[in-house]
Amino acid sequence: MSAGCLSTQREGVTLVMRMTQPDRRNALSDEMRGMMVEALRTAHTDTSLRSVVITGSGGCFCAGGDIKGMGQPVDIALRRLDVVHDLIRLIALGPKPVVAAVDGVAYGGGMSLATACDSVVATPGARFCASFGRVGLVPDMGAMWSVPRRIGAARAQRFLQSGREIRGAEAVSAGLADILAEGDEVEAALEEAAALVPAAPLPAAHLRPIIARYHGDLEAVLADERRAQGALFETADHDEARRAFLEKRPPDFTGR
Repeated sequence: MSAGCLSTQREGVTLVMRMTQPDRRNALSDEMRGMMVEALRTAHTDTSLRSVVITGSGGCFCAGGDIKGMGQPVDIALRRLDVVHDLIRLIALGPKPVVAAVDGVAYGGGMSLATACDSVVATPGARFCASFGRVGLVPDMGAMWSVPRRIGAARAQRFLQSGREIRGAEAVSAGLADILAEGDEVEAALEEAAALVPAAPLPAAHLRPIIARYHGDLEAVLADERRAQGALFETADHDEARRAFLEKRPPDFTGR
């Protein structure tokens, strides 16, 4: 099924969710956020499905937040953030395993989307980057929870602060991704999803949130990042970064 910026297709007992706006590098527009939340909610309640794969299109996974949609009043910006928080909860705490199949850019929220998944399959051309600082914001969509779980607190802090890009093979070596796919990343992700599905599906609905809770409190991180983003959305630096992106020039940050 294809509608707007997201397509869904069954592959046996796995649902493949594909972001389909490569001309915008699959940025997380309001439409895409809502459609992904609805697709995951439906998948988690469908007893004929056992797992989910999330992927991109056009040689791109997801470039993160839709910067053209930023610059709105803080209450609206926080409502948009609440939708992607629901998305991360569905990925990290839902009853079915979710695998990310990443090719091309996974920047900002795209990186957060991938690292929240149970497993990340990356091509050699996959490019992970915590680019939030470029628009004057803290990492969101649970990145301050998911990245430390994957690579450790010290390396996560350095990676999240630096905004450095990490490519496929290095990402796997560091633990940011799990599998390097030399061929089709979706096929590799489907194999990984099949491997993650337990023989008895019901225990997974209990196991996943328990592990998530005892390896860092996702809800606490989401609440803290919401408070931080709420403050940063109102800063001159964030407004300058957004304008600079749209005008295709370097931002002039002033610390205000």
